[in-house]
Amino acid sequence: MLPEAQSILKEWSPPVLINVVIVLTALCYLRGWLSLRRTSPELIPPWRLAAFLTGMFSLWIAIGSPLSAFDEASLTVHMIQHILLMLVVPPLVLFGAPSLPFLHGLPQGFVRTPLGLFLRWPPVQSLGKFLTHPLVCWILACIALLAWHVPSAFELALRSDAWHELEHFCFLSTSILFWWPVVQPFPSESRWPRWTIPLYLFFGTFPGGALGAFLVFCDRVLYPSYIEAPSLFGITPLVDQIFAGSLMWVFGLFVLLLPGVFITFHLLSPLDPGYQSHHCVKPH
Repeated sequence: MLPEAQSILKEWSPPVLINVVIVLTALCYLRGWLSLRRTSPELIPPWRLAAFLTGMFSLWIAIGSPLSAFDEASLTVHMIQHILLMLVVPPLVLFGAPSLPFLHGLPQGFVRTPLGLFLRWPPVQSLGKFLTHPLVCWILACIALLAWHVPSAFELALRSDAWHELEHFCFLSTSILFWWPVVQPFPSESRWPRWTIPLYLFFGTFPGGALGAFLVFCDRVLYPSYIEAPSLFGITPLVDQIFAGSLMWVFGLFVLLLPGVFITFHLLSPLDPGYQSHHCVKPH
């Protein structure tokens, strides 16, 4: 291991609270899944459990593992964090169809009274319908992505742990919303016809693609903090920025277009004419 990396790791301490929250979330889902498994074995199949736990593990890698120690030293590492939070964790978590497992995993007294009353409160239901509208989901995710990569906002997050955590929360929450119409987790209902989702994903590639291309072709280091950061891989800050932009551009394009191709294939497949009337994610 490079001396610079060893020095960074020595000064890094695991985020205990974040790790505890991730573990408790996974255990709560697992408890609810096992409870459902005893009464309705086919409702939430094992692959959904695997998807959710993989999502939780990816979340830990992004914000709870030693990877987070290097986000101030390398923009590429920082971009890997953002990609995990925006393109990997959200779809995996939603594929886990978490609503029912959580309702069965949390203490039932809490579910029936405070949580149940809160979720049935008309303003909350109206807010939920508004936030899960595909257009709103798309706009919020794009705003979060572009706003936090403005140099002043990005530098603020690098200097302040509190702002950095807020940045991560914004990426994760808005990306869950972005993926909601795509995955359509059981038992939610689709708001737009299924044929619109490939277009939704196609236009979703524009903000990240534009940002990635800008990082690749920019002739100066966009974020000053990385100019004075230790070199982890023996590359200049500008080359590091090019790697980070390429990662966002190419990986983002692949991850967003792949489900669009998959959905289009099923919509056009003569073997599955009823696909258009079903969600992408079904209980079985």
